[in-house]
This record gives sequence, structure tokens and C-alpha cells, in this order.
Amino acid sequence: MSWAMRGLGWLLALGLSACTGLSQAPNAPSGSSLPPVASLVVTDQARQALAPTGSLRVGVYPGSPTSLVQNASGQRAGVALELGQFMGQQLGVPVQVVEFSRVAEIIDAIQRGQVDMTFTNASPARARQVTFTRPLVQLELGLLLPANSAVMRFAQIDRAGVRVGVSQGSSSQAALGQQLKLAQAVPVASLDVAQKMLRDGQLDAFATNKGILFEMREKLPDFKVSDDRWGLENLAIAVPQGRDAGRAFLAALADEVTRSGRLAAMAERAGLRGLAKPE
Repeated sequence: MSWAMRGLGWLLALGLSACTGLSQAPNAPSGSSLPPVASLVVTDQARQALAPTGSLRVGVYPGSPTSLVQNASGQRAGVALELGQFMGQQLGVPVQVVEFSRVAEIIDAIQRGQVDMTFTNASPARARQVTFTRPLVQLELGLLLPANSAVMRFAQIDRAGVRVGVSQGSSSQAALGQQLKLAQAVPVASLDVAQKMLRDGQLDAFATNKGILFEMREKLPDFKVSDDRWGLENLAIAVPQGRDAGRAFLAALADEVTRSGRLAAMAERAGLRGLAKPE
């Protein structure tokens, strides 16, 4: 059994431990084709709070399996994408997928009330900006490095002259700023830009969660993902603050997708790797 599959098994086990007694629902090939789950009670107040325009606006950004990618079958996939489709179906409203260049733009749009939900790292800083469910996925943070790099572990990266790329406005940018003393953290506008800068030698490494790093490595075969981790991300469903009438539904939704195995199936379809090993 591969490490990735063991990680998905742990993800399913995490959901089982959080079960709140919702009825078992069958898995299906896509979140958008699943029937409504009878035990997910939706009040008019919850629907109005979570989809105030009559549609559920789902924020995604390309290049991350936790958000939006094109999978091995050539289909659009991603945990945020499928969670949004499933959530809209359970609410009984149409889904509008809104694409951004990077996650920081989605958080800003949620704060402005232009996006209704996404799936992202529930960092303390973001928890002051948006409302999160409990964490549903835990990912390791790592480095993407040239294959010939002398750096093997994060502890070796903090040297003068070393340029470490991070997504502009990301939680990784804030975390690295606290950990690096000599190396320079370089904010990058998008993952596509980061890949070009790595190819051109303008960056010595790129730091983010390993789900993104393994996805980037598919396009950068001469690079490697570090074996160690320099931190963890705890990903959760995010919605704008002030939508308290939808909290009970969101909590039940989070429990349903983990307990039933739907979330693990979404992660597998997106090719999500880098799940934290249980301790």
C-alpha cells in the first residue's frame, strides 16, 4: 500500500472518529452527482446565510489539489471545488465557481462578501478574517528543490543568499517570516510564476504544503520534494464571518463528508499527496 493511500486511509479514520450519528450515504464518482443527504437538515435561515445571492459562490485557485487541478483523467478536480459542489447541492442552490490566482485573493473576496466558501488552511491569522469549520485535512509543509541542490532538509535552507519562494499573502509567507533569519522569503504572484522562477534559477526553493509541491513537481521533473516537514497546515471549510445561522449545517456537512468517505474520495480524485502521517 502506498504512503498516499495510507494517508487517505488515515483521513477516513479521522472522519470516523468525528462521527455525530449522521446516516450512511453511498459514495459516488463525483460530488456534483451525489443525491442530497437526508440527515443534513437545511433551514431557510441557513440557506439564506450561506448563499445570500441564491447561488453558492465557491472560491478556487489553480495548481493545488486542495483547490483546483486537472487530474490524470483530464477532468477538473480539487477538494474545494468538489466540496463546494456538494455543499451547493445539499443547500439546494446552484454553484458558481470563481477562480483566483492565489488563495490570499480568495480570503479577501470572502471578507468582502464576494465569495461564499472555500477550503483552505485554518491559520490563526485567517481565523480572524473568516469563519472556519473544524479542520478536515492535515498537510505537511515542505520545500521544492532542484535535484542537484545540496539542501536536503529545511534546517539547511536558512543561509545568506538563499531565495525561498512563497505564495504572496499565504500562510506560508507569514510562517517563514518567523522561521528564516538569513535566507530571503520571496513572495510570488501565482504558482505558475513560481514554476517559471524555479526553472530560470530565480528561486532556490519554493515552500508550501506538500499537496501543492507534489503537483508542481509533475511539471518540474528535475526537482524534488523534501522528505522532512517544517510545519503543518490544518485545512477546513471557510465562509464569511457573520453567517451564524449556517453554523449547524456546516458542522454537520463537515462530519458527513469525513465520516462517509466522501472527502477521502475527493482527495484521491484530485491526486492529493503530502497528508500528515498520524502520530
